[in-house]
Amino acid sequence: MESNVRCILCLLLFTWVHAQYQRRPVFKCGGDVSGDSGVIGSEGYPGVYPSNTKCVWRITVPEGKVVALSIQFIDLENDSLCRYDYVDVYSGHTNGQRLGRFCGTFRPGALVSSSNKMLVQMVSDANTAGSGFLAKFSATLPNARGDRYCGGRLDKPSGSLKTPNWPEKDYPAGVTCSWHIVAPRNQIIELKFEKFDVERDNYCRYDHVLIFNGGEIDDAKKIGKFCGDTPPAPVLSEGNQLLIQFLSDLSLTADGFIGHYKFRPKKFRTTTAAPTTTTPAAMTTATALNYSAALCQKKCKRTGTLETHYCSSNFVITGTIITAVARGGSAHVTVSIINVYKEGTLAIQQAGKNMSVKIIILCKKCPYIRRGLNYIIMGQTDEEGRAIVGPHHFMMAFKAKNQRILAALKNQRC
Repeated sequence: MESNVRCILCLLLFTWVHAQYQRRPVFKCGGDVSGDSGVIGSEGYPGVYPSNTKCVWRITVPEGKVVALSIQFIDLENDSLCRYDYVDVYSGHTNGQRLGRFCGTFRPGALVSSSNKMLVQMVSDANTAGSGFLAKFSATLPNARGDRYCGGRLDKPSGSLKTPNWPEKDYPAGVTCSWHIVAPRNQIIELKFEKFDVERDNYCRYDHVLIFNGGEIDDAKKIGKFCGDTPPAPVLSEGNQLLIQFLSDLSLTADGFIGHYKFRPKKFRTTTAAPTTTTPAAMTTATALNYSAALCQKKCKRTGTLETHYCSSNFVITGTIITAVARGGSAHVTVSIINVYKEGTLAIQQAGKNMSVKIIILCKKCPYIRRGLNYIIMGQTDEEGRAIVGPHHFMMAFKAKNQRILAALKNQRC
């Protein structure tokens, strides 16, 4: 009798587990999704997503409504510029405005399309790391967005843009807003910020405002990246479109901002001084941190010593070369960090106790490197915290005897 009861209980338990498994959604690589609401996720979620894939989801909600997308979970290979594994979100299905690119574990706020269509694209390279992403979408009325929704298309001759909750209280954490300002073809756009208070950071790595010429996120058309409590200088667009993106992370917040725009005739640029968005010092640094054929044609010879380069370097680490890929005349390198002696503004990636960093070696043959070997690496970082090493920086094979010198340099005052 007792054995029969046990068998019945086992059968019931198996049936329940099987039913739960059947209810669990199976996520495939992309597809067309429609309805008032739904869920999408990376292929195989919550398992590790596959490498070398490009998956596209086309979301459609009923006419007259817009798509609100909320990323519930994200765990992709981390990179300060999301160059390797990432999720792109676009308003519309074709040639739409990009609402944002996301990677790592940062979960943005709700993303809202300007029509009843949205496109989500996930790309992974050869090296994957993480469980991918899970997102919910829903149909909402264009003007019923709540305090976490913001952004949109602005095409009136003048108007304003402001952070959620302005001016009553601080903007929320985890918000992404994109304003696309579109003027007639024969006009340009003038943008001025009346008040501005966004979490301060020397490199604006956390909460920040990005402004682009044109209607999409394109580093080549970036006017500037701003944070802190000093309003940016007035901006004049080059053409008839501006894109302003505001992003807040999941920690500190601040008052936010309010800005005003006006359409101007094209000749307005010739009678008004254009704003300076880069300081002379910053331009000098940028020049020194960019690849050029002339830079790489010079004879490759290391000069100086650990001691003479330490203080002038933004970062000093020891590490093992894991991957090295040639891109143009440069090399993009992944380094597993052994020790950090000077962090500076270096964007370090961490997974458990393991730390790594991606480095751009401006001239792929100078300094010469080999995978699997250990090096002392000194260099500079750009405004995004990316590590840059050129022929004029210091890099050498790391040996145990160097530890004492580096430890002493770490304790000295520069």
